[in-house]
Amino acid sequence: MSRMTPFSSPLMLGFDTMEKTLERIAKGSDGYPPYNIERLMEDGSPTQKLRITLAVAGFSRDELDVSLQENQLVIRGQQVDSQERDYLYRGIAARQFQKSFMLADGMQVLSAELKNGLLAIDLAKPEPERYVKKIDISVTD
Repeated sequence: MSRMTPFSSPLMLGFDTMEKTLERIAKGSDGYPPYNIERLMEDGSPTQKLRITLAVAGFSRDELDVSLQENQLVIRGQQVDSQERDYLYRGIAARQFQKSFMLADGMQVLSAELKNGLLAIDLAKPEPERYVKKIDISVTD
């Protein structure tokens, strides 16, 4: 028995990659590190700006990596466990994470800033150019 998905409709042409992306997002729903996504308001600007803020307390700049792979924003953090320390009690684990965000076509990463244990990544989506394209109809007899 084959599985029917919303994207298997004959009217949804070319959306198979979106279906695979949604499946990948559903599998990777780890809650660490916590994050916010907010819309930044600018008066009169046609460009929509967003900010992703991740709580990365305990990570230094060198232990974080922000990269863009095709349309996927990937944030990685890896803390090195120091063997030099002699813990009497250890409640804060040195851990690693990878958080991915799928970006729409045309999204641009403007900046990334680490301040007070929060990593803020600013994004911009320019307003797409609106156009109508006339398709000529050829007649063959």
